[in-house]
Amino acid sequence: MIAPFHLAVPVSNLEDCRTFYRDIIGCEEGRSSEQWVDFNFFGHQFVIHLKPGPVEGLHTNLVDGKAIPVPHFGVVLPWDEFESFSNRLKSKNISFIIEPYIRFKGQIGEQATMFFNDPSGNALEFKSFKNNAALFAK
Repeated sequence: MIAPFHLAVPVSNLEDCRTFYRDIIGCEEGRSSEQWVDFNFFGHQFVIHLKPGPVEGLHTNLVDGKAIPVPHFGVVLPWDEFESFSNRLKSKNISFIIEPYIRFKGQIGEQATMFFNDPSGNALEFKSFKNNAALFAK
């Protein structure tokens, strides 16, 4: 069993992001206050914390010819769940930074991936490997 991680990120609008993670991503809401909300993020503890103010500048690095936002976070989904999850996001009119596609096709580390932002500009990546043994392959 993989130990659950804990991640806390700043958001500029608690209610918009609460709705996004609960209703769009499908996370079960846990404890909350007027300043933060806990979620079950695919078995991990994820917390949004209110930080009023503008979103900080975006930085990107090129990976497989695409400008990848840094920082970003997400989970590795089972291969058979990736497509249904991406279709659900499309049905909710998510604006993708990078549309779902196969990265490193035919190479070690071939993976399905997609990037999008939450309402506060935090970048998320969801990916999937046909073979999870390739997750850390060189």
